Amino acid sequence: MTAQILTTVQFDDPDTALVKRAGKGDLQAFREIYERHHRRVYGLVLRLAADHDAAQDVTQEVFIQLWKNLERFRGESKFSTWLHTVATRVAITELRKQTKRLNKLQLIGDDQNQYEQQLVQEDSADLGELDTLIKRLPLQMRWVFVLHCIEGMRHEDVADELGIAVGTSKAQVHRARTLLEEWLNYDNA
Repeated sequence: MTAQILTTVQFDDPDTALVKRAGKGDLQAFREIYERHHRRVYGLVLRLAADHDAAQDVTQEVFIQLWKNLERFRGESKFSTWLHTVATRVAITELRKQTKRLNKLQLIGDDQNQYEQQLVQEDSADLGELDTLIKRLPLQMRWVFVLHCIEGMRHEDVADELGIAVGTSKAQVHRARTLLEEWLNYDNA
């Protein structure tokens, strides 16, 4: 009888060593973390914010918060997974703050609104059709749709993250899909 030797292949997260170095103040290690992950973080934030300037500001805030909180990464998951969670939380918090600030401002007038709509349409030219349509969704519905359908979060996690009921998350995704389908059919008609 031949003895079988079982070996366990342990996944080695290449970011772990960088995180440890950056956690000790190594700026070069943090710069490398930034280079590896900033595009994905920006993509997530852009879909949540639906605005390039806001996405740039919030992405910067994500990495500021990351620098301040690197010691909280315990290595129980891949660093990229942990970073995604941090980015989502920071983005939602910052976007809520921005929304509150904007709601306090008085509208300048219809001409300003038309001008802003034109800028949004011009900015959308370099995005795919789906991203352009996602921008049209109401804010919370957009957040739920992006987190669940694009980022792959479970409804329970989306609900927890946004402070809403699981049923609300499911309903918002259903409504978002319906709207997106209607808009796609209308725009392609």
